[in-house]
Amino acid sequence: MIRAIGLVLHPRRDCVPVIETITSWARARQTEVFGLAEEVVRANGLVKPVTEDELPERADLIVSLGGDGTMLRAFRLGGRIPVLGVNLGRLGFLAEVDVPELGGALNAIDDHRFTVETRSGLCATMGDQDIVAFNDIALVRVPGQGMTEVVLHVEGHPFVEYAADAVVVATPTGSTAYSFAAGGPIVSPRAEGLLVTPAAPHSAFNRALFLSTSEKLALEVAPGSGEVALEADGRLVGPVQPGTMIDLTALPGAARVVRLGRTTFYQRTQRKFRLIGSATSEDFIC
Repeated sequence: MIRAIGLVLHPRRDCVPVIETITSWARARQTEVFGLAEEVVRANGLVKPVTEDELPERADLIVSLGGDGTMLRAFRLGGRIPVLGVNLGRLGFLAEVDVPELGGALNAIDDHRFTVETRSGLCATMGDQDIVAFNDIALVRVPGQGMTEVVLHVEGHPFVEYAADAVVVATPTGSTAYSFAAGGPIVSPRAEGLLVTPAAPHSAFNRALFLSTSEKLALEVAPGSGEVALEADGRLVGPVQPGTMIDLTALPGAARVVRLGRTTFYQRTQRKFRLIGSATSEDFIC
């Protein structure tokens, strides 16, 4: 039984009609509904405000209202609490249901007719600072300040140096985000490993690499590099000085996604990239 639901809201979209659906369902089952105090001021008093620390402590289920970005934030806030993604906009890879399906989805979860899919995270350690991401960690050039030059270290030894606009280290979940836009492959979320992809590379070696989670991986900003910034899931962390070494560690099972068996990862990928009806060789025959 779901005793308490935590909400994570898209920062701009109107979530009130969906919140009304959730709170109506919850009242009929004596289930509490919580949300972050700074977000639920938009909820017309329907949701009890809590702090970021209280949300994962009090919720049995977290419902993300938005898109993939909101889901990633729900992962960060919720720890290992299962997250149900409700799509409020463009089709994403992580959200499980659209708004009209929400009531049935909550019933299915309450009746234990669901599965939980684990997703890995990624930790970047820079000095005494740990930065956690669920899609990717990226070293990105500062516009007008030269190329990003990064030495990739594997098992404690330098392997290759990239000169590029950015060097992206992605989880399998993040393979369809920044890494894909940079020309990287789609990786099954069931795979375990880290994907390294250069964006707009200017070096002789310009290929992506996929490494096992058991292999030690580090990025070193080369002494001759232009100014570089570190991003985690698209959020700016801050500048990184030449000579800095960043250790990267996979975090298996760091997030949990509720699945109702309605679509697979490949079906969502087909829809997102419109792969059905893609051009075939016959389309190019004159």
